Amino acid sequence: MPRRRTSSSSSSTAPPAPSAPRNRTPQPVRVRRRTFGDFVKAFLAFVVLLVLVAGVPLALATQIGWPFPDGAPGLDWLQREITVHTFLSILTVVVWLAWAQFTACVLVEVKAAVSGVGVPGRVPGSGPSQLLARQLVAALLLVGATAASLTPGLSQLGQSLEGNQKPAVAAAQQTPGLFAQQQEQAAATAGALAEQAGQAGQAAARADGGAAAAHGDTKYYRIQPPEGRHHDSLWEVAERHLGDGRRYKEIFELNKDRVQPDGSRLSEASLIRPGWIMEMPGDARGGELVEMPDEAPNVSEQVQQQISDYAKTGDHAQGGGARGGGAHGAGDAQVSLPEQRPAPTPANPVTPATPVPGTGQEHATPAAGQAEDSFGLPEALLASPLLAAGLLGALGRRRRQALWQSALGAVGGRRGMEPPTPTGDAQDVQDALLVGADPEGVRLLDRSLRGLAASLTAESRPLPVVYAAWMSGNGDLHLQLAQPAGKPPAPWQQGQDQTFWMLARADAEGYEDAETAAPYPGLVSLGTMDDSRLLLNLEAVPGIVSLSGTEADRAAVFASVAAELATNGWSDRMTITLVGFGDDLTPLAPNRIRHLDGFEDLFETMSAETRQRRGALGAAGHDSVLTGRTGPAQHTRWAPHLVLCAAQPSDEQAVQLAELAADAGRLGIGYLVGTGGADLPGAAWEMEITGEGRLLAPLLGLELDAQSLPVAQRRAVVELFTDADPDSGPGSGPEGGPGRTGHTPPFLVDISEQGRPAVYARLVGPYEIIGLDAPDGERSALLHEALALLLLHREGVHPRVLSSALWPRGVTADVRDALLERLRAWLGTDPDGTPRLADDATGRLVLAKSVVSDLDVLRSLYYEATQGRGVDSRQVRGRLLTDALVLVRGPLLADRPEGRYRWLTHEIVDAQLPLLVADTGLALSEFHLEKNRAEKAIEALNAALRTAPADERLWHELLRATHTTGDPGRLRALAADLVARSGARGVPPRTEALLDELLPTWREGVAAAG
Repeated sequence: MPRRRTSSSSSSTAPPAPSAPRNRTPQPVRVRRRTFGDFVKAFLAFVVLLVLVAGVPLALATQIGWPFPDGAPGLDWLQREITVHTFLSILTVVVWLAWAQFTACVLVEVKAAVSGVGVPGRVPGSGPSQLLARQLVAALLLVGATAASLTPGLSQLGQSLEGNQKPAVAAAQQTPGLFAQQQEQAAATAGALAEQAGQAGQAAARADGGAAAAHGDTKYYRIQPPEGRHHDSLWEVAERHLGDGRRYKEIFELNKDRVQPDGSRLSEASLIRPGWIMEMPGDARGGELVEMPDEAPNVSEQVQQQISDYAKTGDHAQGGGARGGGAHGAGDAQVSLPEQRPAPTPANPVTPATPVPGTGQEHATPAAGQAEDSFGLPEALLASPLLAAGLLGALGRRRRQALWQSALGAVGGRRGMEPPTPTGDAQDVQDALLVGADPEGVRLLDRSLRGLAASLTAESRPLPVVYAAWMSGNGDLHLQLAQPAGKPPAPWQQGQDQTFWMLARADAEGYEDAETAAPYPGLVSLGTMDDSRLLLNLEAVPGIVSLSGTEADRAAVFASVAAELATNGWSDRMTITLVGFGDDLTPLAPNRIRHLDGFEDLFETMSAETRQRRGALGAAGHDSVLTGRTGPAQHTRWAPHLVLCAAQPSDEQAVQLAELAADAGRLGIGYLVGTGGADLPGAAWEMEITGEGRLLAPLLGLELDAQSLPVAQRRAVVELFTDADPDSGPGSGPEGGPGRTGHTPPFLVDISEQGRPAVYARLVGPYEIIGLDAPDGERSALLHEALALLLLHREGVHPRVLSSALWPRGVTADVRDALLERLRAWLGTDPDGTPRLADDATGRLVLAKSVVSDLDVLRSLYYEATQGRGVDSRQVRGRLLTDALVLVRGPLLADRPEGRYRWLTHEIVDAQLPLLVADTGLALSEFHLEKNRAEKAIEALNAALRTAPADERLWHELLRATHTTGDPGRLRALAADLVARSGARGVPPRTEALLDELLPTWREGVAAAG
C-alpha cells in the first residue's frame, strides 16, 4: 500500500488553520440581550401571522364561502355567460390558493426554525411568500430559544434581494448537506471581502488569525446556562466570537459526536446543553468566554479539568491536524489519497523495469543507459496519459473531418489524401502523444462514470457530489465524495471510509456503453501522488481554486488543464472560458473554448450566466446540476462552464470573482484563478506550483508531481491542430477542385519496370509480403506488425512509438532492441550493402525506398494520373487509373489477428483509403464518360463502391452514368437499391434532389418495389 502523505503527517505541529473571513478585523465581544423593540417586533409578527393564517380563511368562509362546489358541475356550466359573479368566484379561488401557499410556507419555516435544520425546504413557486413567512417567523422567534438556529436569511431582513435571495442564501437553501455549508462559507468570505476591501491592516489581521490557530492555542467555549427565556445557541456563539452567525456549522463540525462532560454527544446543531464544551476555530475571540485548556483562571478547577479532558478527544490530539478550516473549509474538503488494494501477483512476473498499468507509464519504454536520451520525447506529455489520449483522439477526428470536407467540396481546395507531415517540435509532440496516450484508461473511466450514473438513476438516487477521482496504480478507480452517500451500487464498493467509492479495474472492464449524460465532466488531471493519478472536479469546488507560483509555471498548468478539458473523452458538452492566455488554444476545440480579453468581459458574461443558471435550476426544481443530469432532464442544459483565469486579478476583481463563485459549485461553474502571491482573496482551495514541478495544496493534504504543458509543447500541439484545419496552409486556396490536388504525397515510388521493389508488401486486403523469407513462427506476428507500422509512416517512426504500439502495456528496452535487431536482419540489405532499415538524423526508424507497399503504389499511380504524366496524356491517365483500381482487394490489413494492430485506432488511414479509392473510381468514370462508355464507367464506380460504400459522390456519379444508358428500369432499380441501403436515415438531401432531376417518378418505383 503506498505511503500516504498529508500536511498533518509531516510535522507534529499542525499548520495554522486559516480564519474566516481571513481579513476580518476582530470585533469587541457583545453579548446581545433582548430589547423592548424585539418584543414589539415579535408581537407585531404574531398579529400579522394570526391575521394571514387564521383571519383570512375565516373571513373568506364567512363572507364569501368555501371554494369547493356543492356538487359536480354539469355540462351546461361551460355554456353559461361570464358574469361579475363568475369573475368574483374565480378570484376567490385564487385568494384561497394564495392563502394555502402562504400557510405552507409558514409551516415549513416554523418546522425548520424549531428543529434547528437551518436550511428550510423550498415551497415551489413561492419565493416572495416564503421570504415574507421567513421574516415573520424569524421576528416572532427572535426572542425565543430557537432563534439562533434559524437560517442565514435572518441577517437579510428588510433588504432588497435580487431573485428573492442573495447568492449565499440561495446556496444555503438549495444545496443540501456539507456542500451547502461550504457554499455558505465561500459566500461569507465574499461578503467579508466586500466589506473589508480597501481597509488597512488586512495582512496583519490574517497573520494574527493564523497564529491563533496553532495547535498550542486551540480555544474552547463552555455553553452558558439559560438566562430567562434566552438559551445559548451555536448561531449566537459564532456571531459573538467569530463575527458571523453563519459559521455555526464550523463549530458543529469541530465538535460533532465528541463525548461531552455529561457523557452525551453533539448530534444536531440545535441540540446543545449548558455545560457542554465546544472547541472553537482558531480565529475565535471573546475574552473570558473563550477559554484555553490551560489558561482558564475565571472558572473552577472542575471546569478546567473538563476542558482539558475534552481537548484530548479532538483530532489534533491524535495527530490528525486541526479540524475545520475557517472560510476555506479545509477540514471538510480534505482530498486524501485512497488506500489501494494489493496488486494481484501475476502468473508470470515481469521485471521491475516493466511499467505498472494504470499509472500512465505503461506506454513509455524505460531508458537503457544513455541510448534513450539521444532521441528523447517531451516528458510532459509522456507522463500525461489522459491528456495525451484526449489530444490524440481530437487530432484524429479533426484530420478525418478535414478529409471529408475536402472530398465533399466543403472547402475551396484539396489538401490531398493525408495531412502534412509534421516536423521539428510538432513531430516530437505527435510522437509523445502516440507513446503517452492511454485510450483504454479513458474508455474505462468514461464507461465507469456513466455506468454509475445509470445505476443511481435506476435506483432513483441522486448523484453524489464528487470532489476528486483517483486512478490508482493497480487500475482501480476511487471517487472521493463530499459527504457520505450511502452504499454504492454494484459493482462499486465502499472504499476506505464512507466518503470513498471504489471500482476495481476488472469490474470496470465489464461495463458497456450507457445511454446517459456524463455525470462528472469537470474532472481534470492535476498530477500523480504515490503512483495514483488525481483528477479534481473543478465544477464541484465550493468557490474559487487559486494557483500560485511563477507566471511560466502557472501557464504550463493552466494549459494542461485547458487542453484536457477541451479534448477529454469523459464529458459530453462544456464551455471553457479562458482569460489572460497568451496563446490561442481555440484550435483544440472551437466548439468548447472561448477567449475573453479581460476581467470586465468575464464579469459581464458570468454574471448573466450565473443568474440564468440559478433561475433555470429553480424553474426545473433541481437542487444542483447533478440532479439535472439524471432522469428525464435535458442533459445539455446542465453542461459545466469552467473559467480559467491565467491573469492575476486585482483586489477589487478578486472580490467580484468571489461573489460570482459563492454559488458556483451548485450551478456547475468552476473557477481556477492564477495569482503571483500565496493568498488570493476569496479562494476556497489554494494550490501552488513550484519550479521543480510539484503541485502543493497543504490544506487539502496534497503534494503531487504536477501535470503541465510547457509553452514549447503547447505551441506544437496547436500547430498540429492548425495544420489539420482544411481552411489553413498551402493547398487550401481556391484553385483545384474535386479530383485535383496541389499536395504531393510524402513518398512516391517508381512505377516503371525499372522501379521494381526488392520487398513488396500488400496491405490493401489480406496481408502478404513478397521478397522476404517467412520469419520465425513465434515472432512472425510482431515482425509483420512492426513492418506494417513502418510502411504506413514513410517519414519515420520513433523507437518509443514502435515499442508502445507493439506492447501497449509496456516493455523493457532490451526486449525492444532485440526485436529491432531481428527486424533489421529479416529485412536485410540492398545489393549495394545499404540496410533496408536505418536511423535518420533524429533517431527515427526509416525504411529504404526498395521496401514498398501496395498503398504506396496506389497513391503514386493516382498522383501520376491526376498531376503527373496522365495530365497531358489521356491514354496514360486511363492506364494508370485502371492499374490503381486493380490493386484494391479489400480493407486495410483485412486478415489482421484479433487483439493486434490496436495502434490503427490512432491512424486516419481507415478514412484515407476509402477516399483514395473513391477518387480513383471517380476519375476513371470521368475518363470513360468522356468517350460515352457508360458501361465502363459503371464498372469502375461499382468497383470503388466495394471499398467505399458510404461515399455519396460515387452514388451520384453512378446515377448519372446509369441515366446516360437511357434505361429507366435500370435507373429505377438503382434508386430502389440506394433507398434500401439508406435505411432509417433516409436518402441524403443532395441525393434526393439528384433523383428528382434524373427520375421524377422514383418514389413511385420505390413504393412499388417495397
